[in-house]
Amino acid sequence: MKRILIIADGILAKHFLERVMIGDTSDNFYDVVYYRDKTLPERKAEDFTFLKFDPTSFEKLYPLLNRNYYQVMIVVSKRIDATATYQNIREVDKEVQIVLMDRWDLEYQDSRLVILNSKNVLSSRFVDYLPDVPVVAQNVGLGAGEIMEIRVPIGSSYVYRHIASIQQKKWRISAIYRANSLILPRPTLMIQPNDVLLTIGDPNVLQSVYKSIKKELGQFPAPFGSSLYCMIDMLSMHPKDIKKIVNDALLLHAKINSIRLHIKIINPTFSELFEQIKGYDSKYINVKVDYFNTKAMKVIKEDLKDSDIGLVITTNEFFTNHMKALFNIRIPIFKIGEGGFSNIKDSVILTANKDEIEKESSVIFDLSNQLELDIKLYNFNPDGLNSKNEIVEHFENLSKLFAKEVEIISEDKNPLLELKNRKDILQFVPFNSKVVESNILAIFSTDMEKLYFKLSKAYQLFIPTAI
Repeated sequence: MKRILIIADGILAKHFLERVMIGDTSDNFYDVVYYRDKTLPERKAEDFTFLKFDPTSFEKLYPLLNRNYYQVMIVVSKRIDATATYQNIREVDKEVQIVLMDRWDLEYQDSRLVILNSKNVLSSRFVDYLPDVPVVAQNVGLGAGEIMEIRVPIGSSYVYRHIASIQQKKWRISAIYRANSLILPRPTLMIQPNDVLLTIGDPNVLQSVYKSIKKELGQFPAPFGSSLYCMIDMLSMHPKDIKKIVNDALLLHAKINSIRLHIKIINPTFSELFEQIKGYDSKYINVKVDYFNTKAMKVIKEDLKDSDIGLVITTNEFFTNHMKALFNIRIPIFKIGEGGFSNIKDSVILTANKDEIEKESSVIFDLSNQLELDIKLYNFNPDGLNSKNEIVEHFENLSKLFAKEVEIISEDKNPLLELKNRKDILQFVPFNSKVVESNILAIFSTDMEKLYFKLSKAYQLFIPTAI
């Protein structure tokens, strides 16, 4: 039970008192000091006591301040009344919290004073109704933009992403509003078009997140991260392979919306190639040499903690040897092929799992659009069924949504027979347990995910789906 003093004058103060009387469900007691009858609300509640006198008079206000108020609220219409009342209160009580409605841009050095600028409050409410403007909480927490509401547009790179697959550093998705219902987030929850995300975090970070969510195609590697990463082990890699992966990494970085390319060198051999790679170091290409650690995966895991990495670039040999460890880092892996990055013509999807394809679809369209690749979906029907399935319908819908054509190839013949020798394609592969656990018996399977290695000559993007 708290006692609160309200100094009130004017029409705004009257509306404030009416709102408090209607909405207050606490056990608070209110003393209201007013000096013009027009300030009084028509209805008076039992827990309100009204006292009529001029609060700018110290002699009149002083006796009232001995009641040990929990809080004082000043809502008056004249500047001189606001400043005089505030000074009178501070003469008596240095510690009581004062909330002052300000129309005049007042400034006080007082840690126990909360100034609410009426012009800022009103203008911010108007701004909230503008389209494509972040909505931040004004009356919750610090009110500094650390709580933000973001609607996810249909073409966003965040659509069809699991919450666990979204890099959340210095911010969090705290709740999701969907179809007028509140959903508490869980790692496996998938974001849908027009979801409203309630986010909490550093205000500057949230501004960047807002821009990223609102943008449509052209965001990858977001939302996994903002930069690319390339590991060079000069002791175990052939110079030819080093040149190839560095060249492909540079081209990929130049083509897509990555903030920075990180090239990490371990086990350096002092050579012309070593100096050449170091020479790439610049504002947007970060080349670092580790002279002490010799284990590639250990270095990668440490670097992932320090940088906002959204894509790791590897050779086929490195991917095969470290597949399980790469699976566990839960970010996309871009495995280079044999044909040269600049020769890639088509994006290829072979998976037959509807759930997996939904998880990948936004990345497929985003990256294909950035790399200017045609998209081909191979609808493998081993039973010879020609009916349109859910995967085809899903991609046709996304094709209209993103305004990017998708070629649907339905056939009962295994597409791997046609594609196995092609080096000019980028295959999108769901990076799940079936890929990791694939073994020699997989050659007898018709599961496209288990047979990913059949296209090892091609470029492949492994997108994490397991949580």
